[in-house]
Amino acid sequence: MGSIHFIGGEKGGVGKSLTTRLLAQYFIDRGVSFAGFDSDQSHGTFSRFYAEFTALLDVEKFDSLDAILETAETYPETQILVDLAAQTGKHLNQWIEESDVFGIFAELNRTAYLWHVMDDGADSMFLLEKLLAQQPAGVQIVVVQNLGRSEDFSHFEQSATYRKAQEQGVRFVTLKKLQPNLMQKVDFSNLSFWAAANNRDLMSIAERKRVAVWLDNTYAQFDPFLSQGLPRLAATPAAPFEEAPGANLIQFAQTHENYA
Repeated sequence: MGSIHFIGGEKGGVGKSLTTRLLAQYFIDRGVSFAGFDSDQSHGTFSRFYAEFTALLDVEKFDSLDAILETAETYPETQILVDLAAQTGKHLNQWIEESDVFGIFAELNRTAYLWHVMDDGADSMFLLEKLLAQQPAGVQIVVVQNLGRSEDFSHFEQSATYRKAQEQGVRFVTLKKLQPNLMQKVDFSNLSFWAAANNRDLMSIAERKRVAVWLDNTYAQFDPFLSQGLPRLAATPAAPFEEAPGANLIQFAQTHENYA
């Protein structure tokens, strides 16, 4: 069964969409189908880079959020990525509570992950502490320490919050920093990470190699808890969204030049 991944952190600018993009590319490179949802109505960073695999989500509307559950039931082998914009927790939590969302995932035999992407600020730590206090049974929390936003997590790693996270079985991912000018070039060129590592027209050989090394380092962080039991794509499923940007939203049966 595919897993459900909510990538958040509540705080803006910590790298939530970046983490979601990396997860999307990870599943593509592992030959695993996924469906993406982007809750950022104003920027839509995730959907901008992976538009063919992503639908927009309005967290203030239950019927929009319900598309996550419909996709989970209809496509049991498909991984689901939900990129959560900052300050969406209130509406999302109301939907989760009133719909018993994690109970539904359990019925569907779906593992749920809550990704908390953070910088080294105290507010990120306090938000994590709140998440730990509310951790639903059977739900795996993953903490992403984004070195692209902050360089010193020592205060967090010496805190009671960090120790509590360890006691609750939280997974930790350290996201290394990609050279800033190179990251800016990737973003301004609207490149998927695969294209950034392979496009000879836009990227130099050194730039392509740096992206490839960065991806390999990131995937090594994901593999210990995501690689086991990943369902491999057998055939192209139909698009799970009514407003799909193309004929087939999930298109992993055929190699796509922009992604893999």
